[in-house]
Amino acid sequence: MSTELWVEKYRPKTLDEIIDQEEIVARLKEFVKTKSMPHLLFAGPPGTGKTTAALALAHDLYGENWRENTLELNASDERGIDVIRRRIKEYARTIPIGDVPFKLVILDEADNMTSDAQQALRRTMELYSRNTRFILIANYLSKIIEPIQSRCAVFRFQPLPKEAVKARLKWIAEQEGVEVDEEALDAIWDESQGDMRRAINILQSAAAISKKVTVDTVYEALGKVRPREVREMLEVALKGDIIGAREKLRVLMYQYGLSGVDVIKLLHREVLSSRSPLRLNGLPLADLLVLIGDANYKIVEGADDEIQLMAVISKIALMASEAKKSE
Repeated sequence: MSTELWVEKYRPKTLDEIIDQEEIVARLKEFVKTKSMPHLLFAGPPGTGKTTAALALAHDLYGENWRENTLELNASDERGIDVIRRRIKEYARTIPIGDVPFKLVILDEADNMTSDAQQALRRTMELYSRNTRFILIANYLSKIIEPIQSRCAVFRFQPLPKEAVKARLKWIAEQEGVEVDEEALDAIWDESQGDMRRAINILQSAAAISKKVTVDTVYEALGKVRPREVREMLEVALKGDIIGAREKLRVLMYQYGLSGVDVIKLLHREVLSSRSPLRLNGLPLADLLVLIGDANYKIVEGADDEIQLMAVISKIALMASEAKKSE
């Protein structure tokens, strides 16, 4: 099994290898075909292929010369106005190699740039537009100033769908000689929620523990509580055993070291699960969500974690008791 970072090893190298962003890829291929493009702004959640698409575009545009014609900067580290005035301007003055009439500047995490740096970048984009194109990458489009947005063609990346993520993970597992079951893939999806980078990292961490990746291996790699432990606590509460549920809550909080907010988030996920014992016992989803939301607010405002969580569990037990009486 490879010791390389799988995220980099299996990063798509060309636009054809990018999955489930067909509309975006089609538009980028037109730029490659015509060897002409405007400044670009890639926006969307982490791990959805923004940086990969930028690098694949550079590869398809320049071929073997793509590194010589591409300047990649991370704005979260190099976000000051000095970097804009020095490094980018110096690079933008040089002539591109090959038959493409412009060079590329890829500015990752551009939404972390200071306002002054963005203003300087706006002017730089104007001055050197003849032989330089900029690709700005941001998680939050609203953090990019309007003058820059208006100078770019905006591409909005969406979280990858579940089946696309699972299919890619299965393919990677086959390449690495790792066996991964369906339940483990579902657990990885639950943790990554469309973030392919996070999904691949979780798979690699789990594969380092065992070549047969199961749901237990996934949660062991994550160092997180398994959903079934939260489910067991709720099942005990539904039976009316408040003391037993309290003991299971204390295991979550003191053995696993979870905060009250962590437990509330797990409860929220469990409530929304179709396999939740709460839903199966006929407890109203709306009432459960309101209950969890109130407890979350109180905990964030400084209320005692354990007391608030016990109040939630006790209320769930009462709701279950009332539901049985009404049957």
